[in-house]
Amino acid sequence: MSGIDSLRPAFFEECEDLLLRMGEGLARIPDAALHNEVESIHDVFRAVHSIKGGAGAFGLTSLVGFAHAFETVLDLMRSGTLHPDASTMHILLRASDVLADLVAAARDGQPDPELMPQLLVDLDLLAEGAASPEDEAAALAFEPMRIDVIPIEPALSQAPPDPTGFAITFEPYPALYATGHEPVALLRALADLGTTDVTADLSGIGPLDTFDPAQPGLRWQLALQTTAPREDVMAIFDFVQDLALVTVEPLHPDPPSLASEPQMAAPFVTPLPQPSPVQPTPAPAHPRTASVTPAAPPAMPTIRVNLDRVDRLINQIGELVIMEAMLSQAISIAGLSKDGDVSSSLEGIKQLAARIQESVMSIRAQPLKSVFQRLDRITREAADATHKQVRLETFGEATEVDKTVIERLVDPLTHMIRNAVDHGIEPADRRIAAGKPPEGVITLSAAHRSGRVIIELADDGAGINRTRVREIAEARGLVPAGAQLSPAEIDNLLFLPGFSSKEEVSALSGRGVGLDVVRREIQSLGGRVSIQSTPGQGSLFTIALPLTLAVLEGMLIGVGGETMILPISSIIETLRPDESEIHSLGRNGRLIAKRGEMIPIIDLAQSLGFTSRQDDQRQVLILVECDSGGRAALAADQIFDQRQVVIKSLEDNYGTVRGISAATILGDGRIALIVDPEEIVARAVAETKPMPLAANG
Repeated sequence: MSGIDSLRPAFFEECEDLLLRMGEGLARIPDAALHNEVESIHDVFRAVHSIKGGAGAFGLTSLVGFAHAFETVLDLMRSGTLHPDASTMHILLRASDVLADLVAAARDGQPDPELMPQLLVDLDLLAEGAASPEDEAAALAFEPMRIDVIPIEPALSQAPPDPTGFAITFEPYPALYATGHEPVALLRALADLGTTDVTADLSGIGPLDTFDPAQPGLRWQLALQTTAPREDVMAIFDFVQDLALVTVEPLHPDPPSLASEPQMAAPFVTPLPQPSPVQPTPAPAHPRTASVTPAAPPAMPTIRVNLDRVDRLINQIGELVIMEAMLSQAISIAGLSKDGDVSSSLEGIKQLAARIQESVMSIRAQPLKSVFQRLDRITREAADATHKQVRLETFGEATEVDKTVIERLVDPLTHMIRNAVDHGIEPADRRIAAGKPPEGVITLSAAHRSGRVIIELADDGAGINRTRVREIAEARGLVPAGAQLSPAEIDNLLFLPGFSSKEEVSALSGRGVGLDVVRREIQSLGGRVSIQSTPGQGSLFTIALPLTLAVLEGMLIGVGGETMILPISSIIETLRPDESEIHSLGRNGRLIAKRGEMIPIIDLAQSLGFTSRQDDQRQVLILVECDSGGRAALAADQIFDQRQVVIKSLEDNYGTVRGISAATILGDGRIALIVDPEEIVARAVAETKPMPLAANG
């Protein structure tokens, strides 16, 4: 691998950050335009420009060409020539999608995205419609202006107070033009940092009859008055370091006197004999990510670590927790005093292990911002496909979740967004007739609550047509005809496999795959999903997830002579009922009356196939809640305690075990199975049809 090719992975990693910042800036532009603020446009421009510069270095011509067209439109917008109205922003957002696809295609060696030619045409039309010939002439008029109009000597003779700033020399090499860079874009980026005086040096350009376009001789000298640090100035030239001669010196290194005026022009006209920061040594002392945030506070140092290494570290921490539990068990069996040195030392180890575990888990935690931005694109594409006006609003983007959870959230949330656009949001004419604005709104929010991550997705559409849902479910045999179903149970029919209200197959729906996939994926993450709907006002989907997939807060219970774990997240309460509260149903069914509700009792030992069973009167009932909001009482032999356990997957070695989600290792070295209450309840309900809970999916 050549030297330049070895840098490709780092370039694409940086592109991820740049694309994220580009998306953030695009989202801020409409509001910023109302207050005549252009910094958001500058942020987007710098991100696109940095991507283009890096792509040029690697010869990614398609990416360079598209970024150049994108950059041109952004340049017109930040100069005030182009206004960010709704149609313009729609094109820019779609262009950002294509730019992300081009980066992915270049990284993976795939063909260019099909939408690229059309978006290039749209960007060119925007640029042509905004920039008149007079505007273009005015934009280029600065080149000879400084030589003819602003003589250097009078400016020096005034001896103004020393401003904070830099004297900059910028001399492009031929390769800079060949890779699609425009000097004017760099000069304008410098102007964003402060006030600039620019002089175009034409001395390197020969007579027209001998001019060689492949050997440009133009260079610029600038006096930049700014409070920004030198690192921010150099960051603008980050991707052209090898394509141009750049020197950045203090504007006035020493307080000048009138006697020394003739010497002041030296550092401005020619570079001082100091090593240029664009040469291999000395290296810039700032992270490359600073190239997209000029004038911002310096970022905290970061390091990229392979996720497998973090996973191995987490597994080792899990083993440490298990060993600590085993040691605690051994000390208890030995009958050592709890006030002794050994027990106190063990307690210290336990606290230290807990802090280490918390720190390691935080390494994997990432904000949901990247997922939310991806869903913004999904919303735009779904709206275009259905010819509807839909806007996505997001809240809680900074909520942190385990990286594994984040990666597996994308597919179910994508299904839910498409479902909301296709089924929830009405067409503009129907919304207007219902007294609503023509544009539908989908709200996506995330927050930490009670040790879990709660994600809510709401739309202001028509809500669920429960009559239609029931008719479809009965026609397809998903529920018995005439079954007594509550509104919540009808809503949860949407989660049944194969349910679809679309008669025709479209790009978004109609293939019988949808919300059942959402429920299965969320359940595989140890989470729950529920739905609420109000006709005419919209629907709300709520997802509750664990913060991490590595550990679980569980209750140790005895079932059929075995010790098992029941996740705390599904437990409402535990109780030992009076005999008067238990009622029989059919031949073997039992119900418990609790707070005016008849709750079915499920014997865990029978459900899991254990032969031994405690007397019913000695059993303890654990009330759990299903995704739909329905409840069941799980009968266990006894409850031991509550503790945090390390999750060990069973699927790799044993496949899927019905009613069991995973396993763990207890302090005495025994293996304890982790019960899946959702599947236990679903199986029991399916065997006792036509009970009302049959809709719980």
